[in-house]
Amino acid sequence: MDAKLPIRMLHDRLLVSLDKEAGDRRSSGGIVIPATAAMGRRLGWARVEAVGSQVRTVEVGDRVLFDPDDRAEVEVRGESFILLRERDLHAVASERIDEGQTGLYL
Repeated sequence: MDAKLPIRMLHDRLLVSLDKEAGDRRSSGGIVIPATAAMGRRLGWARVEAVGSQVRTVEVGDRVLFDPDDRAEVEVRGESFILLRERDLHAVASERIDEGQTGLYL
């Protein structure tokens, strides 16, 4: 996302973009599983593009785990993003690792 994009997120809102590999998957045997295949409830990963002023545990650039069924989509300058609340996140994967932490907050 363009760093000069004129969007300021409010309160506890996050603007995220889906990971590029969020589509088709491969089984351990190498079989391609299409993204449209019916499976149990599957969570998805996304990259944080913008955060509101009251977001405390997530920063721009972090990867977050969320439920794709609980999302609101928005299009900005032809690019699709997802709007989430911080409380709707299930985990955060971050490069900022303090001593004794794994970098994945569940």
